[in-house]
Amino acid sequence: MNNLVLSLAPKFTKLQTLILRQDKPQLEDNAVETIANYCHDLQDLDLSKSFKLSDRSLFALAHGCPNLIKLNISGCTAFSDMGLAYLAQFCRKLKYLNLCGCVKAASDKALKTIGYNCRQLQSLNLGWCENVGDVGVMSLAYGCPDLRALDLCGCVLITDDSVIALANNCLHLRSLGLYYCQNITDRAMYSLAHSRVKNKHEMWESMKNRYMEEGLVNLNISQCTALTPPAVQAVCDSFPSLHTCSGRHSLIISGCLNLTSVHCACADLAHRAASALPHPAH
Repeated sequence: MNNLVLSLAPKFTKLQTLILRQDKPQLEDNAVETIANYCHDLQDLDLSKSFKLSDRSLFALAHGCPNLIKLNISGCTAFSDMGLAYLAQFCRKLKYLNLCGCVKAASDKALKTIGYNCRQLQSLNLGWCENVGDVGVMSLAYGCPDLRALDLCGCVLITDDSVIALANNCLHLRSLGLYYCQNITDRAMYSLAHSRVKNKHEMWESMKNRYMEEGLVNLNISQCTALTPPAVQAVCDSFPSLHTCSGRHSLIISGCLNLTSVHCACADLAHRAASALPHPAH
């Protein structure tokens, strides 16, 4: 694959989308440098599982591909936070960024730079980036108010402060992954629930209808064992698109046995419908 990219990249200078996802890592820095040297219009790049790539690739993309909107570098374990921070200073149009498994690259230092420079960011996957803490997530919340999807699954250092910052600043958040974030407590859940009410009153009249269509549609709190049913129920009640009913699981609570009593509006409707049925005569 590496030689193929080296030979073809100079011939496709107007390329906008390039998928180089690999099962067996073959791509090397010189191939990415060639892409950056010739494909200046590139907007969507997938380099996932490219274990051989180093920060050289990120430096090259920063200078050669400033129009990047979507970048997937999940599983690229050799990237550092310095390389990622450098990229964020030049690729300011990024809207979709997948850093899942990039433990060394996704640090609070790098996230602060992303939050400061990538103000248009809408989707960020930080799954299993165990060095991510509240400082980094709060920087994202303050700097990227248009965030729609954020995966923090396995980010074991974050606390309620991260979720509270997201609830207060990212009004368009639709999907939030908190799997195995065991420092999350009821404070975080109530902040999500209350932000829905508070922010609705603060919206301009012209924005009300649009706002009512938004809100969380996916929330993963599996293995967040400190949460109690009343707090999670409050979130479920505040966001009607969160479902616990069969076939529509968008509120994921597996591994939290104390949350089995939490239910969505569909369960109430089903119960009322069953109760309204006439009972057979005896």
